[in-house]
Amino acid sequence: MSTEFKYGTGRRKNATARTRLYAGSGEITVNGRPFDNYFPRKSLQMIIRQPLALAKQTDRLDVRVNVEGGGVSGQAEAVRHGISRALLELDPDLRGPLKKAGFLTRDARKKERKKYGLRAARARYQYSKR
Repeated sequence: MSTEFKYGTGRRKNATARTRLYAGSGEITVNGRPFDNYFPRKSLQMIIRQPLALAKQTDRLDVRVNVEGGGVSGQAEAVRHGISRALLELDPDLRGPLKKAGFLTRDARKKERKKYGLRAARARYQYSKR
């Protein structure tokens, strides 16, 4: 693996992924572990591979990711966002396809806070008339 890399930060919910792309053979490492070990569900593995498949770089780039915060689904989507941003730094011509696929857009949806006087963010306690 070479020492020169392209960097991208991805975020989703409370997860943050710091992504580095190196010239290599297609190995993806998340927090020092193989990504299929870190994300055992096939759907999450597919989410992570999407931007690389779109750019046709699956077997030409090594990906190293440090991800923290949130749950597994949010982390996987944060990794996808970070890989997409790093690919954009690698090749600016990929902006159109990546943007059309929605990989460059930060998904701003987060969990809404609980409000006082309520059971949850919007759920109220049960009302009894009699």
